[in-house]
Amino acid sequence: MTRRTQAILFDQPGLIATRPLQLKEREANEALVAVEVSAISTGTERLLYSGDMPAFPGMGYPLVPGYEAIGQVVRAADDGGPAEGTRVFVPGSNGFLDAKGLFGASASDLIVRADRLAPLPDSVGDEAVLIALAATAHHALMRGEQLPDLIVGHGVLGRLAARLALAHGGAPKVWETHSGRMTGAQGYEVLSPEADARRDYRTILDLSGDAAILDTLIAHMARGAEIVLAGFYKAPLSFAFPPAFRREATIKIAAEWAPSDMDAVMARLADGTLDLAGLLTHRASPGEADKAYRTAFQDADCLKMIIEWGAGA
Repeated sequence: MTRRTQAILFDQPGLIATRPLQLKEREANEALVAVEVSAISTGTERLLYSGDMPAFPGMGYPLVPGYEAIGQVVRAADDGGPAEGTRVFVPGSNGFLDAKGLFGASASDLIVRADRLAPLPDSVGDEAVLIALAATAHHALMRGEQLPDLIVGHGVLGRLAARLALAHGGAPKVWETHSGRMTGAQGYEVLSPEADARRDYRTILDLSGDAAILDTLIAHMARGAEIVLAGFYKAPLSFAFPPAFRREATIKIAAEWAPSDMDAVMARLADGTLDLAGLLTHRASPGEADKAYRTAFQDADCLKMIIEWGAGA
């Protein structure tokens, strides 16, 4: 019998709905997960919502957004993986019959390959929905020749990067331009770019997504330093060559997290050296999805919006 799920859908750019979808039949290596909460990404999901996301294999509308969910395994895979009753992180699903699942975590029930599920420590609550972002931050940190001494952006990803850098023994500063996001630092300094007179940063991690930021960053670099780009930039990036030439600047790109990054984050959660507290600021039910997504995308005071699937549609 085909199972149904309640899902959030982008029917087309700018149009959000919550309605039932058919799930595909579960295969031997797949588990069925009942979702507790999912989270809204203000990077990739904003681009999917606006229609600005570059084409990827599997893209199209209608689609189920989201790559951050936690839930409980209600049917374990036949050939291994987390047992029934295990609480897991879900990085998405493509198990829908009548919608695209390029990401696909924003639904009440998900068919997911068992090897993609990450069992969660008992000590972590709803904030476990942030571990994909934490793994992304860890991956970006590891792309540099050394830990960043400057992180650009004090949203959730920037805060996670700063916390992980501290856990690794670093001492970053963080730039932020929105006054409401300059609070909440845990052991590091947050300041505006205009207030920073330093011109000798060795590794700069940019999480801003601002395609026009390179000239500003290069002006604050030491000779032979590097910039790691870990935001998502929908516009072409450019920079003035002479200042970069004088500094022999290196520019790197950090993409999506790898399994080793997830393993590193899970280990830090287990031993208590990574704290995810204080980053979930807004909650909504599935039936409030349209308002929730607009809040997440438009309200700078919203660090992270989560959808509570137990709250009804």
